[in-house]
Formats: sequence, structure tokens, C-alpha cells
Amino acid sequence: MLRLRVLLSILTKSLQNAILKTTMPSNSNETIFPCPFSKGYGIPAQQAWLLLKVFLGYRLILAGLFVSLFYSDTKASLLGAYDSKLFTYSSQSYLILSIISGVCIVWRLTSYTAQAQLLIVTDILILTLIMHASGGVNSGMGVLLAVSIAAGGLLIGGRCAMFFAALASLAVLAEQILADYMHSFNSTSYTNSGMLGAAFFTIALLSYILAKRSEQILQLTDQQKRTITKLEDLNKYIIQHLQSGIIITNKEQSIQMANESALRLINLTVLPVNLSDISSHLSLAFQTWLADSEQNLVLLELPDQSQVHSRFMPLPTGNEFFYMIILEDIALYNQQVQQSKLASLGQLTASIAHEIRNPLGAISHAGQLLAENPLLSVQDKRLTQIIQTHSVRVNHIIEDILQLSRRTDSRREQLYLKPWLDNYLENFTLEHAVNRDAFALSYPVESVCVLIDPDHLRQIMDNLCRNALRYGNPEAGPIILQVLSVQQVPCIAIIDNGAGISSEQQLHLFEPFFTTSSSGTGLGLYISKELAELNQAKLNYYLTDDKRSCFRLCLLNAEQTLR
Repeated sequence: MLRLRVLLSILTKSLQNAILKTTMPSNSNETIFPCPFSKGYGIPAQQAWLLLKVFLGYRLILAGLFVSLFYSDTKASLLGAYDSKLFTYSSQSYLILSIISGVCIVWRLTSYTAQAQLLIVTDILILTLIMHASGGVNSGMGVLLAVSIAAGGLLIGGRCAMFFAALASLAVLAEQILADYMHSFNSTSYTNSGMLGAAFFTIALLSYILAKRSEQILQLTDQQKRTITKLEDLNKYIIQHLQSGIIITNKEQSIQMANESALRLINLTVLPVNLSDISSHLSLAFQTWLADSEQNLVLLELPDQSQVHSRFMPLPTGNEFFYMIILEDIALYNQQVQQSKLASLGQLTASIAHEIRNPLGAISHAGQLLAENPLLSVQDKRLTQIIQTHSVRVNHIIEDILQLSRRTDSRREQLYLKPWLDNYLENFTLEHAVNRDAFALSYPVESVCVLIDPDHLRQIMDNLCRNALRYGNPEAGPIILQVLSVQQVPCIAIIDNGAGISSEQQLHLFEPFFTTSSSGTGLGLYISKELAELNQAKLNYYLTDDKRSCFRLCLLNAEQTLR
């Protein structure tokens, strides 16, 4: 239940991030480092260019006001009061430079740093000339320089803001010294110049502090963004590589997302649009669950005869309401149950088998000694033969039980069936002293790659091939080992010439200790079935069209499972 809650939380966060990404415009990841002396992180390019355009708009409005007011009929008294010609040239140059800068900024003909520095420097120089033309420091025009200093701190930041403050202070002081030297005005205003310079440095210092704080905030935001991105990628990786299939849908049954396991379980390569594209039964079951939340489980039958366990859950998010469908492979569930069952069975059978083997060895040894007695009658010797025969049979049963108890977990590998079967059949015929012509191999045109434990596959094939040699009438023709594909599932079919097994016997064919032979143990097919399920494979028996016995082992397709 805890794992389910964690999964639900991961899916909710991932879905919320996906919704936010689709509704919010994407920003440029480019970062600008305006000031060459700044050690900060810089500011995002899109935000920096926007601020530069805002400041350019302010310059255009200010330059336009200077020109329009000077040439208007009202004629503001302060503008150009001392030197109208200097004011005219300065204001017109201010407007022309602002228009040229606008073209460079819109088309980005120059770099951001060069353009921003050019705007601030020209602002300081031209506004100082306009201030001088309008009556010097006492005109109050020097306040406009404070706006430029503040803009420099915001646009460029860092230590460059202090440089602009120093430049503006020197420009104002130089203007006052020049005015004093040329006796341009009736009185000097060194005090106002000093106070204005102090204001410039105060504004620059505040801009510097604000810039540093902004850089720290941007740095923290960038770190958080990278962390969120890593967590989102991790969430996606976890969801995509879950063994359980995950499908997210809305109330209208429109599929929003699905992981790779879900596509593999439903045998699709592309994301379906609606639930009905997967299965009409699944769509109907989902509709039933919406009406009755208690009906949240359904067993889905797929076209390839595989079964998938489906479960429905609500998945609320911040903006919309979605639903999660969890798909679990029945074969995988059976494999887990099988591993647990074999572990418990192994502990029990191992102890029982060892306890039986000791008295069985004594019985067999006593029977051998008794058979060596020359005074025994023929009937008594027949009885000793029965003792030996059944002792051997019980010993075989014990060996099979011990082999079952020593079963290890499946260590699946990718195997190409054609070379593997060629090598297996060669070893099997040599080991059992069988003519190679007793078997015939049949392959498809394409190479088939399966996923299974090689040792388990070898044991399954040993049991099936031995049974085919013992009960399949090999004298009537070769035993066929055929590799085929049943609805894109690779299978190995072992076809012999036996008379077949009745329908009643087929019901108990894979049960332990069920055998139709007096010498068999009845554990071979049971162990083969258990090993197949341990590897998520299926072992079945059926009669061919010409009434021949056939055991079919259907395996996992490695290409579909590992994609």
C-alpha cells in the first residue's frame, strides 16, 4: 500500500509538471553576464533584452519631449535657457542615437552588454550637456542622471553601477568647474554638485546590492530548477521502467500517457488514443467503475491469449482530475508465487527425501544380499527383483524431488533459438546415445531471440525430448522440434508420433506424480511446467491436425520485453 501511495504521488507531480509545461510559454535558457567585473550568475537573456527595451522606450519618450517642447509654441522656460543651440544639438543627437539604438536592439545587431553600456554612457554625457544648456545644476536637470544610474544598476549591475555613478559625478563636477571658469552663471553650485554626486553613489550602491541579491535569487532559482528537472527525469524513469503498466486517462477515456510496460503488456508500439483502442472490455469496465467505485478490478483477455490484471484508481491533480489504470502481468504474478512456492516446497521435500533415502538404501542393500542366497527358490528371487525394481523407482522419485528442492531463481538471458537448439540437440543425442536422425529441426525464416534461463530451458527440453523418445513412437518417424510464432510470441513445439493423450488424462497431465507409465515418476512434466512459469513462459499440450502429440513451450520475446 505504501508503494502504491508513493507511485500515486510521483504520477501526480509528473502530470502537474506536464500540464504546466503545456500551458506556460518556454523561456530561453541563455544567460547574459552584463558586467565584465561581476561574479554573479547573470540574468536570463529574454528578461535582460526586455529591460533594455523598456529603458530604450524611456529614452525615446524623453528625447521626444525635449525636442517637441523646445520647438512648441509654449517654449518651456528651462529648456535651453542658457544655450539654445547646444540644447538643440544635444536633444536632436539624443533622439537620433536612441532611434539607432532601437534598430540595433530590435535586430540585435550588437551584443547586449555593448548596447547597454553605450546607452548609459551616452545618457550621462548628453544629459550633462542638456543640463548645462538649461542653466547648470540649479536647473534641476541633473535629477535625470539619477534615472540613468539606476538603469545602469538594473541593466548591467555589479561593479559597473559604481563606475557609472563615478562617471556621472565627474561629469557634473566638470560641468560646474567649466561653468565657473567661463563665468557662465551668476553663482556657483558646488554644494549641489556634491550632493548630486553623493546621491549618484547612493543609488549605485543600492543598485549594486539589489543586483547581488537578484543574482543570488537567480542562482537559487537555477539550482531549484535543476533539482526539479532531475527529480522529474527520475520520476519519468521510474514510471517508464516499472514492471507494472501505467495508463493515465480522463473521464472521457482519452489516454494522456502510458509507460513502456503498459504498451508491452497490451502489445502496442504507439500510444493509443482511447481505452476502446486497447479493449472494449477495458473501456466498459472503466465506465462501470466510474459508476461503482467498488468494481475496481478486471481481468483483461488480450488477443494473444495472455491475461492482464487491471485495476482503476483516481488521480487528482491541481487543475484537472485524471484516472490511473494499473496493468499487471498474470505471468509475472505467477512467477513470484511460483518462486515462493518452490522455496517452501524445497525445504519440506529436501528433509523428507533425505529421511526416506536412508531406509531405502538399507532395503535395497538387504534385497541385493538376499538375492545372492543360492538356497532361494525362483519365486523368492522374483520377489527380490521386485524389491530392487521399486527401490530404483523410489530412488528416482527422490532424485527428482531433491532436484526440485534445489531449484534456483530464474536468471534469464537472451538466447537465439536456432544456434541454441542446434547445439542442444547435438549434445542430447550424444548424451543419450540416440541417432541424430531421430530428430528433425524446423525454423522460421527470421531469427528468433527469447528471454529465459538457459539451464531451465535445457531441463524442460530434456524432459520433453526423453518423453518423446519413450512414448512418442520414434520408429514411425523423426521427432520434430519446430520453432514457430503464435501471435508474435516465439514458441518451441515438440511433435512426436504417439497416439495422443485422452481428454481425461490431459486434465491431470501436469499434476505431480501423475503418470501413465509403470516406471515413470510423474514429476517430469510437473517440473517442466513449474520451470516454464518461473520464466514467465507457458507449457501446453494439444493434438495436431493429424492427431499427433505436441508439447508447445511459448517463451518471452526478448526484443519486445527489453525495448
